[in-house]
Amino acid sequence: MEIRFINQSQEKRWNNYRNYLKPILSKTVKRLSVEKEVALSVILTEDAEIHAINQTYRNIDRPTDVISFAMEEGESSGIDFDVRELGDIFINVNAVVRQSAEYGHSLKREFCFLFTHGLLHLLGYDHLDVAEEEKMFALQEEILLEIAKR
Repeated sequence: MEIRFINQSQEKRWNNYRNYLKPILSKTVKRLSVEKEVALSVILTEDAEIHAINQTYRNIDRPTDVISFAMEEGESSGIDFDVRELGDIFINVNAVVRQSAEYGHSLKREFCFLFTHGLLHLLGYDHLDVAEEEKMFALQEEILLEIAKR
């Protein structure tokens, strides 16, 4: 299990949050019975950078809280690698601060929620309709239950 952690924000305090990633990833791959070793990147960014990413890749002209880029979208190359490369998760630390205050919970909870949300997107989950959203959000709560309680 490999997590490449890149803090592009202006605040070094976010470096400590890398400690929450492996427990979430471990619980998720176990819960979903992911058989291969996995690898992914987590990039911490701020409003301006994630706004530019959102504009460029999603054609949405505003910042967002988390964006995932899955490596497994589209057709498989047919090559069987030892490690399953999941992709990249961009987390907006400005949104972590805003949303934790808005929802009345800790920075840890919001950071872990956004990482879990992005991770589930990398693993093929989505929330385009009510049924998908209920399934994805219930799974997020299950994963976070003992790691980052509300």
